[in-house]
Amino acid sequence: MKKVLIGVAVFFVVLVALAALVPVLFKDKIKERLDKEIAKNINAQVLYETDNVSLSLFRTFPNLALSIKDLTIVGKDSFQRDTLAYLPDFALGLDLMSVVTGDEMVVKSVLMEQPRIKLLVLKSGIANWDIFISDSTQATTETDTTDFKMGIDQWKINNGQLVYRDLSIPFGVTMYNVNHTGSGDLAQDVFDMETHTQAESFTMSYDGINYIEKKKLAADVTMAMDLNKSIYTFKDNNFKLNEFVLGMAGSIGMPTDDIALDLTFKALETDFRNLFSLVPGVFKDDFKDVNTDGKIAFNGYVKGVYNETTMPGFGVDLKVSEGTFKYPDLPQAAKNINVDMSVKNADGNMDHTVVDIRKLHLELGKNPIDGRVLIEGFSPMKIDGNLQAKLDLAEITKVVPIEGTTLRGLLAVDAKARGVYFEKYMPMVTAKLNLTNGYVKSADFPAPLEQVTVVSTITNNTGNAADTDVQISSFKMLLDKEPLEGRVSIQDISRPKFDAVINGVLDLTKLTKIFPIEGTTLSGRLTGNIQAKGNMTDVDAGRYDNVNASGTVQIAQLNYKSTDLPQGMKINSAQAVFNNERVNLQQLDGALGKSDVQMNGYVANYMGYLFGKNQPLRGQFNLKSNSFNVNEWMVEEHTGEPVPASTQEAQGVVQIPADLDMVLITQAGTVIYDNLKLQNLQGKVSLKDQIAKLEDVTFTTLGAQFSTTGTYDSRDLIHPTFAFGLDIKNLDFQNAFNSFSTVQQYAPIANLLKGKFSTKFNINGELGADMMPVMSSLTGKGVVEVVEALVSNITAIKKISDVTNLQDVQNFVVKNKGFAAEILNGNLVVKPFDFDVNNIKMTVGGTNNLSGNIDYVVAMDVPSGKVGNALATKLTSLSGVQNLEGLERVTLQLGVTGDFKSPTVALKGSSLKAEASNIVKQVVTNKLEEVVKDKAGINLPTNTDSIKAELAKRQQEAELRAKQELEKKRAEAEQKLRQEAQGQLNKLFNRNKPATTAPDTTKKQ
Repeated sequence: MKKVLIGVAVFFVVLVALAALVPVLFKDKIKERLDKEIAKNINAQVLYETDNVSLSLFRTFPNLALSIKDLTIVGKDSFQRDTLAYLPDFALGLDLMSVVTGDEMVVKSVLMEQPRIKLLVLKSGIANWDIFISDSTQATTETDTTDFKMGIDQWKINNGQLVYRDLSIPFGVTMYNVNHTGSGDLAQDVFDMETHTQAESFTMSYDGINYIEKKKLAADVTMAMDLNKSIYTFKDNNFKLNEFVLGMAGSIGMPTDDIALDLTFKALETDFRNLFSLVPGVFKDDFKDVNTDGKIAFNGYVKGVYNETTMPGFGVDLKVSEGTFKYPDLPQAAKNINVDMSVKNADGNMDHTVVDIRKLHLELGKNPIDGRVLIEGFSPMKIDGNLQAKLDLAEITKVVPIEGTTLRGLLAVDAKARGVYFEKYMPMVTAKLNLTNGYVKSADFPAPLEQVTVVSTITNNTGNAADTDVQISSFKMLLDKEPLEGRVSIQDISRPKFDAVINGVLDLTKLTKIFPIEGTTLSGRLTGNIQAKGNMTDVDAGRYDNVNASGTVQIAQLNYKSTDLPQGMKINSAQAVFNNERVNLQQLDGALGKSDVQMNGYVANYMGYLFGKNQPLRGQFNLKSNSFNVNEWMVEEHTGEPVPASTQEAQGVVQIPADLDMVLITQAGTVIYDNLKLQNLQGKVSLKDQIAKLEDVTFTTLGAQFSTTGTYDSRDLIHPTFAFGLDIKNLDFQNAFNSFSTVQQYAPIANLLKGKFSTKFNINGELGADMMPVMSSLTGKGVVEVVEALVSNITAIKKISDVTNLQDVQNFVVKNKGFAAEILNGNLVVKPFDFDVNNIKMTVGGTNNLSGNIDYVVAMDVPSGKVGNALATKLTSLSGVQNLEGLERVTLQLGVTGDFKSPTVALKGSSLKAEASNIVKQVVTNKLEEVVKDKAGINLPTNTDSIKAELAKRQQEAELRAKQELEKKRAEAEQKLRQEAQGQLNKLFNRNKPATTAPDTTKKQ
């Protein structure tokens, strides 16, 4: 027995030891394969630290867990600063034996803890999740099979967040506190997939309206998956929103790009209570105490093909029978709630949609509401309906809880409509809405809103839009004894004639105490006196003299803050005066967040803009600010917390409205943006034809003077473009590197230089969804002047010194040297420029790209006396000249290539004549031609060989010229020697004849 126990103990010790050793033994192998798979399959930035990758046999036993902490996926191009997914804790369960014995690792499970996933579709239709490299692309670049095989049989999400926004529709879904589990053998072609999903908050919106808002979601779904046929069939399932439970049956087929839908759905529970739980504001903690009764029937279908041009047919039926609800703390109930309605569309053509609300009846206490409506089609729209209600508002508060508010007054609605709504046609309408003796009092504010009267009618007796008459014959109220009253008349909605008068005071502080706006703080006073009378045909034609419009509006101490504008806006005082043609803002003094603003100016053609079609709003404003903090406006979408500019997520391309023709003249003492403080900013911004133009914008920052002009063109939302001209004077190199991403990408050497530079540079390119430049699209041209630069401790320079044995070039200063540069096809091309270092004439030129690779040529015109023995031997072998002593100078050609941080430096050639500039100029010209051809899509011939041959030919020619020059100098030296000898003989024999030979111009003075 003892031996058995010892054997068992040894077995467990060995097992534990193996469990600890396996991760150590296979970590590097798995990490290497993971990187390979990411590079092969994903066209996005997948960011993680190597130290955050770990392996464990205990977390997903018996599988091997590959865990990655703080994994981030960031898009490219339009989404290059858009976080698609942030995964604080991501784990793959790998089949242990596939890791140990096979070339193909089998993924068995996926786990995500607290993931934040944001799916975004821009207005242009581009989606940020389209990051997977297609199979066809892989086939042309890879011949080996994948290292990872998807044999997933379970996956799990804990406490996740999902945001989906399609700006092109516009449609959105938001889910918070999501817990999801799924299982199914994804290695098989036919299997059942089982999923369980819960979300504490589920919101679905369309065109800015939340149709489902902050509901609890629970979904348990089993689907039969046929991957061969791409058919997915619902089996056991239920979807639950609050207490409304829905079941689904049928299938979804996607064998091609079309989606074939054949689905039916119905309510699985038929109590009225389940439907009532979806009413906004109802499903709260006390919902369990609400008494309900009645039955519902809800069912529908979707059948047909969905693609870019076709919609499936659909239908929905809802019936509510004898529904009631009563809150325990209120004396009366809502009862006799009866609804019979359907929505049908047989063929997917939206103009064939029929909405039929056959019956709508409910009684709120003793207040009945009755209605019906039949709508056929949308364009044109055929309508036949009516609505009647007589409501005592005091009675309503006895049925529906309205906490802290007192209501009184009689509201009567009687409306009938029958006919066609289309272009110049209008249904025959008789509608009355009257409110008499209205009274509203909030517990948060002592003064009531009282004596509220609204008398309004809409009539059309012929069905012609021209015969429509809208009358708000009386509107008045008292708010804390301050009056606001007016009237509005509109006739002929096809060519409207209007007559409106509004006078009085609107105290927003008091009004929002009575009618609070969720998530919004609003206060201040508006005082107005407005009259307008005229015909819209005159407005459309610009005949403003025929329109009578005048008035003034005064604003005092207005404060506004909301969840969408957490920084807040304040107007201390402002006054606007308007007439037929324009609105003059005489003076506005206020603040945006913590930034002060003063503004004046005007807008013109405001009537055409508001009431006409495709008429621009023109105007000009002067804006001043002592200090404006742009960073304050960069906030996280959901929390409102400040976020650095460099981490802003893509919100979609900003489109400049086509109907704006505005000019903004700006002056600001200080503007804070990201890590920059801009001083004395001034300039002009104009908006017209969907293009923004900057004109003569100047400011100082980082101790330098900036001046810029440029344009932003939003006419093409898929490829918005910009073009800027920059004039920068005396900017510190390291400040430029630390502050500007373009410098970091294109000129990393700036971080190693000490000194200043100036530049005039024109640059243009494309902008991504975050309104930041897409680096690979940039082109530009300009000049850079090095005011002064201390060159020291640069790896490339040190290696040049090592190769040449010239210590003088390790540390030196460059002053007042300029060079030309271009940005083309993702490359920075530096044109050749010269400078001297201790009697060494250096010429530099070349290229570097966004990947950090450099390819530069350095030519050094060196006194022959500085050439050491080792270098002299190399030069002898390159030039074929055995003795360099007769030469005054030699030129060395070096290549600096590879990664900027660790470049390779090699001696490429030498010349016996000082021609450094020509060598570099020719090599850089060749490189520039390569870049241009590459951008144009031209395939270069076996370019390396041809370039080498050309270089060899030019070197031979240079060496021949050098030998000829050497022979010429030798002959000159002999002639000089003969002349000197002749002179000495003349002196010896007293021959004082004038010299007939040319003076010695070679002798140094």
